Amino acid sequence: MSNGDQPEPPATANSGAVAVVGLELRGDTPAPKKQVYSWALWDWATQPFHSVILTFIFTALYLVSNAFLPSDIAELPEKDPAKVAAIADLASGLGLGATIAGIGILLLAPVLGQRADAAGRQKLWLGIGTGALILCMFGLWFVTPTPALFWLGVALVSAGTVFSEIASVNSNAMLISIATSKTVGRVSGIGWGFGYLGGIVALALVIVLNRAQWFGLSTEGGLPFRVIAVGCAVWAILFSIPIFLNVPEPSMGRPDRKVGFFTSYVLLVKDVIGLYRDERTRTTFWFLVASAVFRDGLAGVFAFGAVIGKTVFGFGFDDLVIFGVAANLIAGVSTILVGRLDDRWGPKRLILLSLACMTIAGLAVFAFADAGKTVFWVGGLILCAFVGPAQSAARSFLARVTPAGREGEVFGLYATTGRAASWIAPGAWTVLIWLTGATKFGILGIVVVLLAGLLLLLPVRERARA
Repeated sequence: MSNGDQPEPPATANSGAVAVVGLELRGDTPAPKKQVYSWALWDWATQPFHSVILTFIFTALYLVSNAFLPSDIAELPEKDPAKVAAIADLASGLGLGATIAGIGILLLAPVLGQRADAAGRQKLWLGIGTGALILCMFGLWFVTPTPALFWLGVALVSAGTVFSEIASVNSNAMLISIATSKTVGRVSGIGWGFGYLGGIVALALVIVLNRAQWFGLSTEGGLPFRVIAVGCAVWAILFSIPIFLNVPEPSMGRPDRKVGFFTSYVLLVKDVIGLYRDERTRTTFWFLVASAVFRDGLAGVFAFGAVIGKTVFGFGFDDLVIFGVAANLIAGVSTILVGRLDDRWGPKRLILLSLACMTIAGLAVFAFADAGKTVFWVGGLILCAFVGPAQSAARSFLARVTPAGREGEVFGLYATTGRAASWIAPGAWTVLIWLTGATKFGILGIVVVLLAGLLLLLPVRERARA
């Protein structure tokens, strides 16, 4: 059924909740493969911002480095207290930027998603978010290694995080325009898998360029890092074009819900209350709560994995880089392959299985930590093999219970609840290490969060599968 033939779903009296789920409006006709792969390429296009700029290269090796210290402090020995404190200040500044970005996402994601739903313009907001993210990456070219420009780098990276999340909300909403209730699991898996694989390819290119000494490119002025940022921007432009050309809007819009910007917050509160009160949408409410917890545990696996490898198992730089590539490769391939099980078993079973296996693997890594690096290789890669499937199935679960005409709003709430719970895994990690004085106990902190998410998900009802 084309978008032009979609009936506008009726709203309930109080909350705006609807009886019809967006996936049901498509019927059983699968979308053309061109649309599916065009949608998945958006994850491929934007993943280098997360893997290359945020996680491994630009911030870790450039922003929080000697390059942005005053010259007199930069020349001090690495273990000099003054230099250690100065580097810590840079790391703290980067953390402050991330915190502000998180608050921005918390406040903006659901409201902008709601307004995109009302206008039927998810693709427009996807374009705004993607375009702004690309401009932030281009802007990093101007972050030359001087202390005065450190905060410009932090501001651009943090703003890019906000714009990436706003774009992601609308990309997730567009899943409903290309999937049916019979294919949503595998389509979601393809998207997550493409994201992981895109990050691997981008990281591999950086590693090759570094090993080739940048083919004679000068390293003065942080030039290699600034070129990397521009390269990520160009990458995002090239691979994000197909989604705008080939993927339709998920809905025609709901003009009756067009309100002023600040009134949108009032409407949002009423909608959240409505999700809980209406028996037809209560599953959506409780899934948002449960997923916020277990997704924070999933994030903790990647956030602290490198720290565990380095401090608990003695991994060096080469070990960590190789492990990172292997981890992303396994996560990407497993996510694509397991998508069909999502459609066959249902996403809840897949999430529960993934969380259970990750809990067991995490406990094994903790229990046998003294046995050497092999434990981390085996246990860590098992953990990574289930991270992607759990993330993908969570997105398909939400797509299956999202009321028609509210795709952007609900996926905006998905982003917001994730941010609201983003302190849980770091908090458990920090507390257990503080109480025991040993980094390996932080592994138990992540395991506890994964287990808590599993238990919260158990009573959440799943819609009957097609």
